[in-house]
Amino acid sequence: MINVAVLGASGRMGSHTVRAVEAADDLTMVAALDADDEIAAAVHARAEVAVDFTVPDVTEANVHALIDAGIHAVVGTTGWTQESLARVDEHLRERPELGVLVAPNFALGAVLAMRFAAAAAPYFESAEVVELHHPDKVDAPSGTALHTARGIAAARAQAGAPAMPDATTHDPDGARGANVDGVHVHAVRLRGMVAHEEIMFGNPGEAFTIRTDSFDRISFMPGVLLGVREVAGHPGLTVGLDRYMSL
Repeated sequence: MINVAVLGASGRMGSHTVRAVEAADDLTMVAALDADDEIAAAVHARAEVAVDFTVPDVTEANVHALIDAGIHAVVGTTGWTQESLARVDEHLRERPELGVLVAPNFALGAVLAMRFAAAAAPYFESAEVVELHHPDKVDAPSGTALHTARGIAAARAQAGAPAMPDATTHDPDGARGANVDGVHVHAVRLRGMVAHEEIMFGNPGEAFTIRTDSFDRISFMPGVLLGVREVAGHPGLTVGLDRYMSL
């Protein structure tokens, strides 16, 4: 049995996580924490793994506190930067037995889409990413879209692909979206959406689109539970659930 604490337990994702942990035969829910609760409560409850579904403003501090407390962390909160990830990586060197998973997305379809996109990227002249979420989401672009775009860019760079064609010279309103390592990313916030992404590739005479849709937050739970079960076996910082999967 693995003792699990959930940070942000009353939120949209946190509440689903609490129910998923409680329903799992090999996990024990020992602490459900919210904004006014201290990480020490997870320590007192003997949590071995903590799942963070809080908000971008506090998630890094939470992870550092969990490392200090000797608790593995599975993080679904987005808003991470390369600098904040580097700080966590550095901190983990003091506790080499601990694992931290920062996952831009826990939906298995989304994880596969990101991997497929990186595999396809060197074979197409153009690539762009569109992410669609509910209007209550506080960050844009989404962590999934950023991770996807960075994966596309890295794959293209490794293959020696040239810069993507774009004759735009006048865009005062930012219609071309965010530029993430040379890949344009567009964020849609629309009532009725949950979490969706389209990854579009183009060559002369053809187009290739990868789309992933999460219609309900329950779709993230198999990935969350996989992270909880595997994090202790992967010391150090891991970015992306695909690192725990046999892909």
